[in-house]
Amino acid sequence: QVHLVESGGGSVQAGGSLTLSCSYTSNRNIIVMGWFRQAPGKEREGVASMRPFAGLTYYADSVKGRFTVNQDSAKNTVYLHMTGLEPDDTATYYCAAVLRWVAEPLKGAEYTYWGQGTQVTVSS
Repeated sequence: QVHLVESGGGSVQAGGSLTLSCSYTSNRNIIVMGWFRQAPGKEREGVASMRPFAGLTYYADSVKGRFTVNQDSAKNTVYLHMTGLEPDDTATYYCAAVLRWVAEPLKGAEYTYWGQGTQVTVSS
């Protein structure tokens, strides 16, 4: 029903920027899309999410002011613009989608569909 493919990961130095892309296909309207990350030995963390039809966005405190989520509906793509990257941002980043309203848009358990992930490495 929903297929997600992330791209744009890579290696940058601290203070640098990266933009991740999540291209999606769906036979139904996606209600919420989120970006998550997981570093080795750490729990998965909700980074940012958006409700496309409501124009609402949500951010984890750890990235607020540095990361921005938006979409290009014509391209069926959601972006995560990351600036001021820090070594602690190093992780595999995943996009996720759900076809219903969710109470906690930064909680991974709320999401049904996941991409394969893209690696982001930030060196000091």
